[in-house]
Amino acid sequence: MPTPKPDRITAMRNIIEQAKIELPLYEDETFVCGTGTNCVGCPKKLMELVDTELTYWEHYISNGTPPNFDDIRRFAKLCKNVKRALVRNNIPAVNIAS
Repeated sequence: MPTPKPDRITAMRNIIEQAKIELPLYEDETFVCGTGTNCVGCPKKLMELVDTELTYWEHYISNGTPPNFDDIRRFAKLCKNVKRALVRNNIPAVNIAS
């Protein structure tokens, strides 16, 4: 018997938790601008974007409002693309699996 799919709030919470585990969101070296180096997408700005989105969704969900499926897809895609950018910039992330 297949396991039931999570509801939208649980699905978004799972993505948020995975992002907190896999992305170096709160590491000091991640939030330092690499001007003068050869950046492919600014890691500082990308991590700030993920942090802003993550905080927004945590607040949104804590109010009991479920995200729609497109919101879930967009946030997951953002996190995946930021992980790729970190790899291109040789910034270590925890457990990067593309």
